Amino acid sequence: MCALAELRSGLRSGDIWIAGSKQFQDFEDYLLPDSSWQSMCSSQTIPVAVTTDFTTYIEQCSLELSEQLALVSSLMAEKKLVDVRIENEQLIITPLNNAVPKEVDGFSRTVHSLLPKIKLTDLLVEVDSWTQFTKHFTHLHSGEQVSDKVVLLSALLADGINLGLTRMADATQGMSFERLAWVADWYIRDETYSKAMAEVVNFHTQVPFAAYWGDGTTSSSDGQRFKAAGHHSFNEEINAKYGKDRSVIFYTHISDQYAPFHVKVINATIRDATHVLDGLLYHESDLQIQEHYTDTSGYTEHVFAMCHLLGFRFAPRMRDLPDKKLYTFEPSSPDSALAPLLGDKINVKLIQESWDEILRLASSIRTGTVTASLMLRKLASYPRQNRLALALRELGRIRLIRK
Repeated sequence: MCALAELRSGLRSGDIWIAGSKQFQDFEDYLLPDSSWQSMCSSQTIPVAVTTDFTTYIEQCSLELSEQLALVSSLMAEKKLVDVRIENEQLIITPLNNAVPKEVDGFSRTVHSLLPKIKLTDLLVEVDSWTQFTKHFTHLHSGEQVSDKVVLLSALLADGINLGLTRMADATQGMSFERLAWVADWYIRDETYSKAMAEVVNFHTQVPFAAYWGDGTTSSSDGQRFKAAGHHSFNEEINAKYGKDRSVIFYTHISDQYAPFHVKVINATIRDATHVLDGLLYHESDLQIQEHYTDTSGYTEHVFAMCHLLGFRFAPRMRDLPDKKLYTFEPSSPDSALAPLLGDKINVKLIQESWDEILRLASSIRTGTVTASLMLRKLASYPRQNRLALALRELGRIRLIRK
């Protein structure tokens, strides 16, 4: 059992690989080919959002970190940080209160009562008349658009409300299960859903009213669990949060304009953080996301590091923030107001030794050579002594204090 457990860990991380496999390749095979990487370096076209010169980069980080620590320490000592204090060497943050007045509920119901009552099918037809999103549902082989949009929209609705094709056929006059199933099999796929959703999101972004919610540069993501059919098997992995029932997670990225621009179905046993960057990098809409929020499940130090390298400001809401220790470049003064919150020094030497590998990894993810979720999952599976995983962790610790 020990040997099998180690073999599984080795396959997941890439320490052990299988010739000809796509999922269990050598770690190096996932990255940019060496010739392409060297060409990027020589032409200075490395696609990252930071300076590629390590000395300049680390000096900038050190200066920025020192300035921010001094500022926060001063505000803390003068008790000017609102709702934040340190008592008995513990960080205490006052919980947020509901800032929405009670009268809003009544007003919301009044507004809702003024809206017309329409059928979902009519809504789909009207939105399609604005956006033409159905043009992206093309035949798998011929690439032609579906001839009967009513059948297509019925199949989409059966998916969207989890009704199923059989019950949709029973509930719709003149609609057969065979016709719905044929359209679903040949026209509805992950890539057609993604393109159609991007069409709707792009149209929504241009609606003037959407600007009242946000400018489309901020987003958040979270997972929603749905139970799956089938009997539980004794050898399935169990999610500590959701229990042993078979289930899947729909992990959704939503912009500050309330547009869900990326949705991915993931295994319930995988942490959300693994898939944060996929939604930011691989959505097909025109949104230019700059800042992203998650809950505690969406945070790891590796995600902090990769978001920083790829140009995203990562700001998770961490439930256990008072228990975290912040890392610095130099030992802090015992007299500092932040002294109880500061831990060990950042291992600059480790980052420097792996700097070229870090940039190559970020470039591979940015160019689409490999997905971010695959590499983050493999790095998380590595033994603790792996240099690249440890270096990314140290880099993430720098950004953690700057969030």
